[in-house]
Amino acid sequence: MPNAKNDSQQPTPSGPPRPATSPTTHPAAEQLSSAQRRAVSELLRVSPVADDLARRFREAGSSLALVGGSVRDALLGRLGNDLDFTTNARPEEVLRLVRPWADAVWEVGIAFGTVGCKKREPSTGREFTVEITTYRSEAYDRTSRKPEVSYGDSIEGDLARRDFTVNAMAVVLPEKTFVDPYGGLDDLARRALRTPGAPEDSFSDDPLRMLRAARFAAQLDFRVADDVVAAMTEMADRIDIVSAERVRDEFSKLILSDHPRHGLQLLVETGLAQRVVPEIPALRLERDEHHRHKDVYEHSLTVLEQSIDLEEEGPDLTLRLAAILHDIGKPKTRRFEKDGRVSFHHHEVVGAKLTKKRLTALKYSGELIKDVSRLVELHLRFHGYGTGEWTDSAVRRYVRDAGPLLDRLHKLTRSDCTTRNKRKANALSRAYDSLEERIARLQEQEELDAIRPALDGNEIMGILGLRPGPVVGEAYRYLLELRLEQGPMEHDEAVAALRSWWERQQG
Repeated sequence: MPNAKNDSQQPTPSGPPRPATSPTTHPAAEQLSSAQRRAVSELLRVSPVADDLARRFREAGSSLALVGGSVRDALLGRLGNDLDFTTNARPEEVLRLVRPWADAVWEVGIAFGTVGCKKREPSTGREFTVEITTYRSEAYDRTSRKPEVSYGDSIEGDLARRDFTVNAMAVVLPEKTFVDPYGGLDDLARRALRTPGAPEDSFSDDPLRMLRAARFAAQLDFRVADDVVAAMTEMADRIDIVSAERVRDEFSKLILSDHPRHGLQLLVETGLAQRVVPEIPALRLERDEHHRHKDVYEHSLTVLEQSIDLEEEGPDLTLRLAAILHDIGKPKTRRFEKDGRVSFHHHEVVGAKLTKKRLTALKYSGELIKDVSRLVELHLRFHGYGTGEWTDSAVRRYVRDAGPLLDRLHKLTRSDCTTRNKRKANALSRAYDSLEERIARLQEQEELDAIRPALDGNEIMGILGLRPGPVVGEAYRYLLELRLEQGPMEHDEAVAALRSWWERQQG
């Protein structure tokens, strides 16, 4: 590990300051594997992009350091092509330095002191996304959704305003001096999430950090310090001043993480979920109609985890959102029956409407809202399959209604089985295997992915002598229903069926 540059006394959120120690002899460093300890130094040694950029800043009389999540991820052996830097240069000077160097530059975050750019390393072809932020401090006004930014003059001061100690480490370039004034290396080794200062101050500066705590717990599988959890609980209402878009982005990152259950549980326990996605904590009070002794909240978390196990091409936000939200209609549809059972009739329909409302409030895209809501609406359809007695017509309608979401619907439906009764679980699995096999056979025979009548609108108008209008749509829908009921039809057969329908309409 490179040389250390630490304050002689390290402030911590609780207890007395700790003396600084060199990372080469740091107790935490001994707990990290040699590969992890080499990660930062190796990256910086072989990265022409980082050193080249640093030399450009040094020649201009400015400093540059790799900072925050980039240092953390390098120590964990998971650094990608996104690099975060901090500098004492003001944004206008940063722009002047990077424009001749980068392949592309953007100024979207310049009001907050951040300049972004892309740079392809010629020898390897590796493309880096780089963000360079001027030393700063920022804080929210009590009623503002946007932070007020002021610039700082030292890297230690910049690190003090970082959200968590594991993100408050830096490596100054090109000297490769390690800076860790708040014990981030210790916390990284302990897999602990603490704030550089008092968590109340940190969350007051930027309330979104409370959601980040849950997100990092989910992404990194870290334990959040007790004082941090207490502050999140006490200050949960402060999240209300943060824009829906920023909340949405953090929530999505949490859902897409390796351990979303951990983050969601923290949001629920601290009361943050009640302000961001209140439909999730509402599930704790309900009981599942198939598992009378199983909390629907726990069931939904399990469905989310099981859906993740079925992913084939990486994290799927649409599937994961549908999994955690699929039962949110149950609180509004709960009924206590005379026989002692609890029912939730039509909770899938109510849940689809609630899903659309919540995701709209969080400013998700229209396409994602439509897809997740549709999956929630369809998630119970399979249970009508029963013992495999569906007609081919019913299978066609299932495929038609799912459309391009069919593969996700398969995964959601399979994930929705959380019973511990092995006999029942095996029976459900066999039933779904049977349905998928029938769908595959029909798809091979009938091209189910593109179910449409044998005649299109132009042909219908030509055969019946009609002009465009509602009647043409009625005729098309009739032929489509016929296709779903009977399967593929020959052209002449479809023409005869259309003429017969038209005669009945005229009579």
